[in-house]
Amino acid sequence: MKYITLPNTDIKVSKICLGTMTFGEQNTEKDGHDQLDYAVSKGINFIDTAEMYAVPGRKETQGSTERIIGSWLKKQKREDFVLATKIVGPNPGMSYIRDNMDFSKASITEAIDKSLERLQTDYVDLYQLHWPERKTNFFSIRNFKQDVNDPWQNNFTEILETLNGLVKEGKIRQFGLSNETAWGTMKFLEQAKDAGLQRPITVQNPYSLLNRTYEIGLAEVGIRENVGLLAYSPLAFGVLSGKYLNGMPDNSRLKLFPQMGRYNSDEAHKATKSYADLAKKHNLSLPQISLAFCTQQPFLTSTIIGATTMAQLKENIGSIDVTLSEDILKEINAIQDTQPNPAP
Repeated sequence: MKYITLPNTDIKVSKICLGTMTFGEQNTEKDGHDQLDYAVSKGINFIDTAEMYAVPGRKETQGSTERIIGSWLKKQKREDFVLATKIVGPNPGMSYIRDNMDFSKASITEAIDKSLERLQTDYVDLYQLHWPERKTNFFSIRNFKQDVNDPWQNNFTEILETLNGLVKEGKIRQFGLSNETAWGTMKFLEQAKDAGLQRPITVQNPYSLLNRTYEIGLAEVGIRENVGLLAYSPLAFGVLSGKYLNGMPDNSRLKLFPQMGRYNSDEAHKATKSYADLAKKHNLSLPQISLAFCTQQPFLTSTIIGATTMAQLKENIGSIDVTLSEDILKEINAIQDTQPNPAP
């Protein structure tokens, strides 16, 4: 395994982070514990979850992922692991989580206390805002129209004060953003500096061969401001595993949950075929080339992988040993030039 420190900290994390959103939906508690045990045996010490998981979010399974991690974590040496979780942003369909779906002090405090209880720990190492409060294009929707009448008012400093308070209480060590824009990231950094407050250290956004929009604005912010990318969906909901190239397998995520169609377009599948051919040409698997591409980026802190089977997990973790040559990277860029970001 390869390691890196979270920006502006001495917290060492594995370059591959174990994503867990299938725990409690597609994976049982035993499955989750087996995945955690295997990941740890391969050197992974970084685990990511969220209060809304399992995915897709629904009342019956909300919090199940954190509970599964918690029942495993209580048997471990807590300081050996870096644990990240998230508080949801506003979403009318998730009002079962909390009465007020905002980032007020009361909501953040309620959320972290419930997460700590489910995780059976006194603290989390990285606490993240799952998506912004304001109306903006945080899920990269094509042709998104900004709402000039958005009633949201700037409350970045208040949020920062709340999160800094949780650091002082010892409930969290650091905090970060997720599904955030370049503007939002810079406003958090700017207002943290102005107020003399601890600032966010990471942003968890999508990044993959099918979605390189992070490179357009946020990559410069990440490098110049030392904010690390935690790349989620590096295999594009399994599309870049190659399993959908010949149809829709039973029990696959897109077959079970067709509403999760972010990466399920003709353009995405066409680009995937091009990347699969490139991988085959160089005697690599499609997951290997996809994950190695992410991990090699200079703005990348950790790549968040997920799996529903042990075979998938083993191959995904094994990608850490793959280094893509400059020639392969040029061929990847040539495909991107002709089929740019088909699944933003």
